Amino acid sequence: MSTQSPRTGTAPPPGTAPAPSPEGLHAGLKNRHLSMIAIGGVIGAGLFVGSSSGIAAAGPAILLSYALVGMLVVFVMRMLGEMAAANPSSGSFSAYADRALGRWAGCSIGWLYWFFWVVVLAVEATAGAKILESWIPAVPQWGWALIVMIVLTATNLASVASYGEFEFWFAGIKVVAIAAFVGVGLLAVFGLLPGSDNPGAGFAHLTDAGGFFPHGYGAVLTGVLLVVFSFMGSEIVTLAAGESQNPQRAVAKATNSVIWRVAVFYLGSILVVLTLLPWNDKSIVEDGSYVAALNVIGIPHAGQVMNVVVLTAVLSCLNSGLYTASRMAFSLGRRGDGPQAFARTNSRGVPTAAILGSVAFGFIAVFFNYQWPDTVFLFLLNSSGAVALFVWLVICFTQLRMRAILLRESPDKLVVRMWLFPYLTWATIGMISFVLVYMLTDDSGRDQVILSVLVAALVVAVSVVRDRLRRREQGDGGTANSSLR
Repeated sequence: MSTQSPRTGTAPPPGTAPAPSPEGLHAGLKNRHLSMIAIGGVIGAGLFVGSSSGIAAAGPAILLSYALVGMLVVFVMRMLGEMAAANPSSGSFSAYADRALGRWAGCSIGWLYWFFWVVVLAVEATAGAKILESWIPAVPQWGWALIVMIVLTATNLASVASYGEFEFWFAGIKVVAIAAFVGVGLLAVFGLLPGSDNPGAGFAHLTDAGGFFPHGYGAVLTGVLLVVFSFMGSEIVTLAAGESQNPQRAVAKATNSVIWRVAVFYLGSILVVLTLLPWNDKSIVEDGSYVAALNVIGIPHAGQVMNVVVLTAVLSCLNSGLYTASRMAFSLGRRGDGPQAFARTNSRGVPTAAILGSVAFGFIAVFFNYQWPDTVFLFLLNSSGAVALFVWLVICFTQLRMRAILLRESPDKLVVRMWLFPYLTWATIGMISFVLVYMLTDDSGRDQVILSVLVAALVVAVSVVRDRLRRREQGDGGTANSSLR
């Protein structure tokens, strides 16, 4: 099979339908959609609701935890950007692993990634339902979860442009909220904000309550475990690029901007929290880090303001999670590693069966979350918990092989290159592996690693067996599938 070439055409004239891609998808995502997906994709709901536990565990040193994970994300995105800019694909890293490492690798990581996101659908739907029920208790929590899932499913079924438009506004609200928080917070820290009732705010808070490392240097690694999963989602833009009007430009732009996105949204906002009040202030845990900071600044109804922002982040995650799971299922179907129905698109270029199949499992997971939250759903949650790190590892190993392939076949497509190759790639592999091993020493992370490894081993075993059976049926010893679909 021949390798598909990337689509680098311009936008279609106004009033015409988006051009179909070689995959059967439509290039319905505009540049502004891709830009906001790239910016907002790195801001998950975990940043808003999970940062307080990280601060409690590591104190001000949580900044180093965020910096270390942020550095990993920057490196991984640079590697993925190199491959995606050279050959945009709805299967992204799964399709590249298919070619560089073998069909078993692409199949395995594709299904594990799909599994991760359909479980996330249940988590986010429940989180959003809790907020909505607190506002309108007449509708039960399960009713809100159902409503949210149905609305976003309809959005994804309509067209890729409707997904992009919803995500543009969801991500826009997140970005504006974080930018405003950082801006107003810094004004308060420097005493330039009228009405702020926290005259003690300042950088002294970074060391005045037990020092910068109140729980010791090892707490930085504990903090890494608590914050690493809030970064998952930054890779979504490389899947979405396959349905954009200028995928190479979109991927290159997203890859080049990931450094400042991590610096401003994560490090900037956490720094503001830690300079507005001491890290051990009880309100950080009781109210949440951002709500506590807003209360200190004197923002009225801070809790409800943050609930609106968190709900937006949840809906954004749900919207993108369903899109991502369906496109991965679509790519797996095209490669013969999933149901053929997943590979079919309708007249609008929408993979209807892939979307419905993904959301069906999401609905099942939501039911498990309400029916057996501490048994069945906890197993699903833990068994998908370390998949993010597995994905990053696969991206690293794939890039090591893909660089040689691209240099041999089409060096002109290497418009984005990983820095200090291959040394920085190997260093990233070492850092991710260290995090996985360290998780085994942590009570909360051990179950996630063990169960995720067991599930991954099962998926890999099935993929390897299927690949060998397929080769045997072909009768020629088989060659690895070299098509990026």
